[in-house]
Amino acid sequence: MSPPREALAGSAADGDSPASELGAFSEFVVVCLCAEWCGVCREYRDGFKEVARQFPALLFHWLDIEDHADHLGDLDVENFPTLLIKRRQWTLYFGTMLPTPSHLRRTLESFLEQSAEQSQEYAFSGAERRRWQGDLDLRRLTADELSRICSRASVGGAQASAG
Repeated sequence: MSPPREALAGSAADGDSPASELGAFSEFVVVCLCAEWCGVCREYRDGFKEVARQFPALLFHWLDIEDHADHLGDLDVENFPTLLIKRRQWTLYFGTMLPTPSHLRRTLESFLEQSAEQSQEYAFSGAERRRWQGDLDLRRLTADELSRICSRASVGGAQASAG
């Protein structure tokens, strides 16, 4: 059994506001898909929380794939940590990432430099990314849906959750 869900990042510290009320918070969503039994995931969690605190305008979620299997459909998580980064409805990244917070930070910084139009173009710029846009399970993981799934507890700074 995993620990309670928790908010991870910056200005909506109470965690009571749904993503739709957070405005900029729902523009970008960052999800770490992990498992409580995974040692790498447990070691990465504090670094992920620190990155969340550094980006208070983004919505971060820690999602245990076993606790939330019913919500994930047929998403294929082959290795840990698997990260999902979305801007609005577009999946910008879905896959494993080295469990180094600085790597996630640099990735987010590059996505934040893009305009919405550039993010949309990027999302459709390769065959793999185009497949992500059509994946119903990835499309279903919106900011609102993730907030609903992961709405139990909050910690630290901005709006984010862990499950």
